[in-house]
Amino acid sequence: MSKAQPPEEHTGIKLKEPKKEAGGLSAVVSSMKHVYGEVGVVEGTKVMLRVNQMDGFDCPGCAWPDPDQKRAVVEFCENGAKAVAEEATTERVDAKFFKKYSVEEMASWSDYELGKSGRITDPMILKPGATHYEPISWNDAFATIGNQLNQLSSPDEAIFYTSGRTSNEAAFLYQLFVRQFGTNNLPDCSNMCHESSGSALTETVGIGKGSVTLDDFYNTEVIMILGQNPGTNHPRMLTALQEAKRNGAKIITVNPLSEAGLNGFRHPQNPGDLIGEATQLTDIFLQVRVNGDVPLLKAIMKMLLDKENENPGTVFDQAFIKDKTAGFEDFLTDLQQYDVDELIAETSVDKKDIEEAVALLASKKKIIACWAMGLTQHKNAVDNIREVVNLLLLKGSIGKPGAGTCPVRGHSNVQGDRTVGIWEKLKPEFGQKLKEVFDFEPPTKTGYDVVEAIGAMKEGKAKFFFAMGGNFISATPDTELTAKALQQCDMTVHVSTKLNRSHLIHGKTALILPCLGRTERDVQNGKKQFVTVENSTGVVHQSNGNKTPASDTLLSEPKIVAELAKATLKNSKTNWDELVNDYDNIREVIEKTIPGFDDYNARVRKPGGFYLPNGARVGDFKTNTEKANFTINNLPDHKLQEGEYIMMTIRSHDQYNTTIYGLHDRYRGIYNERRVVLMNPDDMEVAGLKKLQEVNLTSNYDGVERVAKKFLVVPYNIPRKCLGTYFPEANVLIPYNKFAHTSQTPISKSVVVRVM
Repeated sequence: MSKAQPPEEHTGIKLKEPKKEAGGLSAVVSSMKHVYGEVGVVEGTKVMLRVNQMDGFDCPGCAWPDPDQKRAVVEFCENGAKAVAEEATTERVDAKFFKKYSVEEMASWSDYELGKSGRITDPMILKPGATHYEPISWNDAFATIGNQLNQLSSPDEAIFYTSGRTSNEAAFLYQLFVRQFGTNNLPDCSNMCHESSGSALTETVGIGKGSVTLDDFYNTEVIMILGQNPGTNHPRMLTALQEAKRNGAKIITVNPLSEAGLNGFRHPQNPGDLIGEATQLTDIFLQVRVNGDVPLLKAIMKMLLDKENENPGTVFDQAFIKDKTAGFEDFLTDLQQYDVDELIAETSVDKKDIEEAVALLASKKKIIACWAMGLTQHKNAVDNIREVVNLLLLKGSIGKPGAGTCPVRGHSNVQGDRTVGIWEKLKPEFGQKLKEVFDFEPPTKTGYDVVEAIGAMKEGKAKFFFAMGGNFISATPDTELTAKALQQCDMTVHVSTKLNRSHLIHGKTALILPCLGRTERDVQNGKKQFVTVENSTGVVHQSNGNKTPASDTLLSEPKIVAELAKATLKNSKTNWDELVNDYDNIREVIEKTIPGFDDYNARVRKPGGFYLPNGARVGDFKTNTEKANFTINNLPDHKLQEGEYIMMTIRSHDQYNTTIYGLHDRYRGIYNERRVVLMNPDDMEVAGLKKLQEVNLTSNYDGVERVAKKFLVVPYNIPRKCLGTYFPEANVLIPYNKFAHTSQTPISKSVVVRVM
């Protein structure tokens, strides 16, 4: 096995019955265990009381919005507690650590062990042929990187990746530096998760973001949750769902797995929820097979159409369709060609359950649709989301209070990064503003996204890789191929807070540049600074760390970008020192270049921040037709051969993106093991497989066989011919060059595999 993959050793699996509810006392205990274990009781309590507060720091976990006004004293979830504990840990990865452990030895550790090593304290370099990282001064590090960049034959030989943790200020400076260097090679984590959402929503409603606010959840009638597990991935969302239920809303859940967090919920911070019955969240559960969403949505809409034809004007919002949409007649013509029973056969859902959902939707006008990667990581991912929009348009459920689209983002500023310019496709109007404000000619050639970046490095077209946060090797598909691509680079550089596997899959020369975390005090030129982020509902607000930095040598991300620019750019007219001496200066130039940031410094200082403009939220659809667009979408095409299954990669409960907080998935009843494959018991019987039998998983695309070894079979309530596996362990099976049309998001949720 290559060091690019997590170790294949088993860690002692224990199975229990899956939980039927989330939150409660177990969430409290888990949060305390992680925070107090990493930080200590006193410091841990201090830091957690600042999470998501008006004058505190934004949780480094998910992008779920905070209340606009009044906030609880404790405004975080178990997931946030784990994220903060990871960053605020007292463990340190210093020069002595790197001297003690070679790259080869660290590569043999699990991702969990790597993360638990602690905070990186000093800039480090791995020289060609060396076995150990060694210290390097900041000045020498920037000079080394600048020299390497300036030796490239073309700026397009450099790739600059961004993680969603990066602040607006750092991301804006980063894209400014990269474009002044001369390239638009700005792949980011959006390419691998919600790019499909952005592509579909821009086409259909004119903005690649969700249209709802948090308050809309408290004023809606129906919430549809598709391809999402908020109990593990966005636990604070459960609080909003609980309040929505208490206000009378109904919840329809569409997912291949019955997840504890959508069955029942006990608010961990509400003493009354710790006794008595849990709040039942899901009213109707549609257990769709993997990637069966388009046929399910078509069946629902076809059945709604029958009801509308029986009683015209009572089911569809005909006035909205006439005044606010385009393409309805073509959409209707296409929908009528389908047979409902044939569509339902493609879903694995019982017809009676679908009829119950249709009856509910038919009588309601305010509907919110939420989704996550369960919809966005398929070959037809853009179709999935466009079909969701079709349903909302039929009901007139967008552009009004209590209704709209809600793609639930992952990292806490992944949406903000795109807003301030992190994108491989430079919009002409943004390029013109950059030219006017900074007096340079931005490159116009479209850069590499993640998939194209992997291909460029593999083919030798790109020779330099820089990552502003993240864990590229563990986040991307096709682990072995991606590793070889990175290893062909002359230099790889990672701006990081913690050790991860990407530091061990390196170019001929590799550098690690340690940065401040969200929780930490940022002082520039003797003045304390704050940064800003954007949440899933388009609110831009402060993040103000106050903890003593893990090391005196750490630099902030904006400072790292500024120093890198000074060491690299020969003719830049930008005063980089002035920008980072006071982050207000960065916000001033953002205001000059990006619409919606008027009076940025004043408005972001108001408690809770401000909303960016959102046309879809108010029914102003800035599309090519100047209306919301119905679309025609094809059914997914999965022709499985005998012995083949569709595999989706998922997170465990002790995981956030590629960060592994622990080895348990307690809501699913899986403890102390990650190399598992969830499988329908009937499929196990047909295949002659036993509980906890060790198997290899294989995929074969374009004649290339990929193998993931030593997985344990876990019988689970999952639709027939579908499998569930954790990432990054199963990423090796995902071909990097199979992706969604339009968005180019890899097919991480619908990989055809065999169980050997």
